[in-house]
Amino acid sequence: MELKNIILKYALQNAVKYNGKADANAVIGKILGENPGLRKEAKKVIDEISKVIKDVNRLSPEKQREKLEDIAPELLEKKKEEGKDIFAFLEISPGEEVRTAFPPEPSKYPHIGHAKAIILNYELAKRYNGIFVIRFEDTNPKLATSEFYKVHLQGYEWLGIKADKIEYASDFMDIFYEQGEILVKSVHAYVCSCAQEEIKKNRFEGRECNCRYVPAEENLKKYSEMFKAKEGKLILRLKGYMQHQNTVMRDPTLMRIIDESHPRTRKKYRVWPTYDFENAVMDGVEKITHRLRSKEFEMRNELHRHIQAALGFRETKIYEFARFNLEGVESSGRIIREKIRKKELIGWDDPSLTTLIALRRRGFLPEAIKEFVLSTGITKTEATLTWDDLISHNRKLLDAKCNRYFFISDAKEIKIENAPEQEAELKLHPDFKERGFRKFKAKDRFYVEKEDFKEFKDNKLYRLMDCLNFKKAKGKLVFDSLEHEKYKKHGEKIIHWLPVQKDLVKAEILMPDKKTIKGIAEPMVKNLKAGEVVQFARFGFCRLDKKEKNKLSFWFTHK
Repeated sequence: MELKNIILKYALQNAVKYNGKADANAVIGKILGENPGLRKEAKKVIDEISKVIKDVNRLSPEKQREKLEDIAPELLEKKKEEGKDIFAFLEISPGEEVRTAFPPEPSKYPHIGHAKAIILNYELAKRYNGIFVIRFEDTNPKLATSEFYKVHLQGYEWLGIKADKIEYASDFMDIFYEQGEILVKSVHAYVCSCAQEEIKKNRFEGRECNCRYVPAEENLKKYSEMFKAKEGKLILRLKGYMQHQNTVMRDPTLMRIIDESHPRTRKKYRVWPTYDFENAVMDGVEKITHRLRSKEFEMRNELHRHIQAALGFRETKIYEFARFNLEGVESSGRIIREKIRKKELIGWDDPSLTTLIALRRRGFLPEAIKEFVLSTGITKTEATLTWDDLISHNRKLLDAKCNRYFFISDAKEIKIENAPEQEAELKLHPDFKERGFRKFKAKDRFYVEKEDFKEFKDNKLYRLMDCLNFKKAKGKLVFDSLEHEKYKKHGEKIIHWLPVQKDLVKAEILMPDKKTIKGIAEPMVKNLKAGEVVQFARFGFCRLDKKEKNKLSFWFTHK
């Protein structure tokens, strides 16, 4: 197939997949990955891709889809199958209204589990031209903390989430009070004055308390008293069924008194809705049609439906998926706080965590996180995932994006006898000549890794990457040749290197185990900006975290 047609079909596929805008890097990666022979003509390929993408992005999404269906319908069908795999079980009819929501609690930093839930709900809304709402679940003033509102929004914005509405449950307190009163009047709820231990025991044994049988008029008076009573004295409870097999339905608490200042409303309110009441009411008020959430909430579905039915709201269709965390990674906010306090973690952005702030600081891309969480699907089957599962998605994107540089962690100075003076020229990226070159003035003195030096054996041919070939003979290193072709026929190993010169850069790399590897890097890394991700040859991908006068600090991303 002609190159232009190959580019066109993949550019159209990418545009259809991502709301009408094809991404050059994604198309480049796809074409060179499937057609390695084109790497020799990378400049020509990239120039052609730029032209084609400009033309494709001028088309409307409908025209893009039509054209893709005309020239490569198999790619369009594949996309439909992928979509079907994820959302088909919802059986949403064409034109059916779809409104989804994601309710984060502003009490900790969002992690990859939050990413899965928000991406699924967001993608569902966008798939069916619906509405997506971010709703802060902040009706427990003991947990809600000012800093976390901003932290969540920054994390989701980084993921590419653009909510149609951002709301705060704490702004709807008067509505919760009205709905609570409706439940009391309709005898669906009652005010309970029993001690917490007694309530707990009765729920365990399936026994009603006397408060349950107080007339509605008296309950209304007690409901008014709640707003002046001391904390812990009165709670509003749903009239469920105390012998229900689902213990969540055994007269759960709907509202309680909490005398704590709230980060947004201060001390304006004292009576606060519980998670279940707040979610059921807010979903009803916002007319949320579908919710996808993790399996830990599965038992609460029945309660959610019961509350909505009692209040006359349309039922929100809720579906659960298996909760996942990466193997060996802590996600509990309580435990993370404790580990930070004990200085076992450097913070919420510790490189061993999967909080969004930690992944971003390490150099993971939001596109990779999205691909990863969608690849895990919507299933209730628990699965153990590893860092490698996430890394494979990120590596694929970084490989085409990142320039290459040299970094040596444990430097050994060597002399190569009879090496000619030369200016070595190395590509910033092996596949993209147009990105430019790094140039080194080299003669006979070099820095190499000590580990490489220890492996040199007599009469074996070695190569300094894109520089020269040499051998070890009688304890000395001796120049052999310049040609890479000779190394290809007889060579043992290619190693990275740095010339011995004054302007090498001190660099350090923070690893996921929090050990710091110190070393030297080539002069061109001084031109990097904080936040850039590079690949240090034979070491791995690293993100520049901080620039200082005499040192660059990186975070290790992965191999």
